[in-house]
Amino acid sequence: MASTDQRKTVLITGCAPGGIGHALCLAFHNRGLRVLATARSTEQLTSLSERGIETLPLVVDDDKSIRECAASVEQLTGGRGLDYLVNNAGVSYVMPALDINLEHVKQIFDVNIFAVMRLSQVFSPLLIKAKGTIVMIGSLAAVIPYVFGSVYNASKAALHAYANTLRVEMAPLGVKVITIVTGGVKSRIAAHVTRVLPENSAYTAVEQNFLRRQGHSQEGAMPNEAYAESVVKQILPGAGPWPWRWLLRDARKKWIWEGNKSWLVYYLAGGYTWSGVFDWYFTKIFQLWKIKPKEKTP
Repeated sequence: MASTDQRKTVLITGCAPGGIGHALCLAFHNRGLRVLATARSTEQLTSLSERGIETLPLVVDDDKSIRECAASVEQLTGGRGLDYLVNNAGVSYVMPALDINLEHVKQIFDVNIFAVMRLSQVFSPLLIKAKGTIVMIGSLAAVIPYVFGSVYNASKAALHAYANTLRVEMAPLGVKVITIVTGGVKSRIAAHVTRVLPENSAYTAVEQNFLRRQGHSQEGAMPNEAYAESVVKQILPGAGPWPWRWLLRDARKKWIWEGNKSWLVYYLAGGYTWSGVFDWYFTKIFQLWKIKPKEKTP
């Protein structure tokens, strides 16, 4: 019975075949966790259900769907809580900043950031109960000026900033937040209708480069299976860098850099300077250590 399953539970968004979410499902499953894979339609997840992975429908930019999914997870876990929420679902938008369509911009932000905010909020009681972990699938695009991707870049930069603050605010409640700064990985992110420049675009002289850019992240991309194995290993407790994994029980990083060119950007952009000093500072001056989880009212 579902309520007697004592395995750690992970819910992953955006798990359609060929993508990062699908590979993450298999990597967590292979390590013995109970995986709840989600997509707009569970018909997309047949190959996962055939492997013994449970599937749930979830439209990440629909509030009713989010609340129904959370209710299903609470029932499936017998109220024990959710150990991992992996916010993977995302969409891309390649277009010069001067040529963007604001309706498309709103759609990108609805999925890439506003949905993540709502998912984190709605699932927070289950995460707090399990002293769980929220995993954000971020991007190098949040760190570098990846041309013709201003909207997507901005959405991922917003995700990084949101995750950094959420990490500090959730720490007193026993919930960890980890951001994966993702480089090039084989995925479905470029599987969209080829976009064309407007006739009056200032960038028509480089139109061929614009067309190449739409699939550029897939050039030399890391296989999603290898990415998922590496990321899952680092997400789980005790997988932090040596020697901390030998000295501390948890030892997980706040930011994990993985994917093609991720380590190059890590060094060139000074990722090694990212530290938890501001986490400590704001926790101290705003006395967040006074916060305690509240018991759920009947």
